[in-house]
Amino acid sequence: MRSFMKRFIFLLTATTLLLSSVCLLAAEPVKPGPKDRCPVCGMFVAPYAAWTAQIAFNDGSRVFFDGPKDMFKFFLKLPLEGKNHSRKTIAGIYVTEYYSTKPAAADSLLYVVGSDVLGPMGKELVPVAGKETARTFVRDHGGRTILTFDQVTEKILTGL
Repeated sequence: MRSFMKRFIFLLTATTLLLSSVCLLAAEPVKPGPKDRCPVCGMFVAPYAAWTAQIAFNDGSRVFFDGPKDMFKFFLKLPLEGKNHSRKTIAGIYVTEYYSTKPAAADSLLYVVGSDVLGPMGKELVPVAGKETARTFVRDHGGRTILTFDQVTEKILTGL
């Protein structure tokens, strides 16, 4: 009986660790494939590597976008809860940071609105890392506002 319990606990622990690591891997950013299209505008996403954004869901699925503006349009319309995709089922949101061109957690960056830098769909929210970087960007490229992730609203997106 003890041998059975030890095996059971070992298998339960191993399964839990395996599932946890799979969930963590699913939340990491990945590159879009050649057939991935933005659900907002319909553009193929892969050609715009310097601008891509993505939302990863707990079920392992992902949605790719040609820029942060379309990602925010999609995100802001997601229901808070639901059986399918909702804000509660998001495992991670990533955008491409302007200077490094590397994916970063969307809520860790600042967004410059109103600059002279255009994305694939024209005027864009430009994601930058940190206040000093945002100030440098504004000095070099203009911009009327610097926002955090939570400050982006549909009204701001409509103004782009």
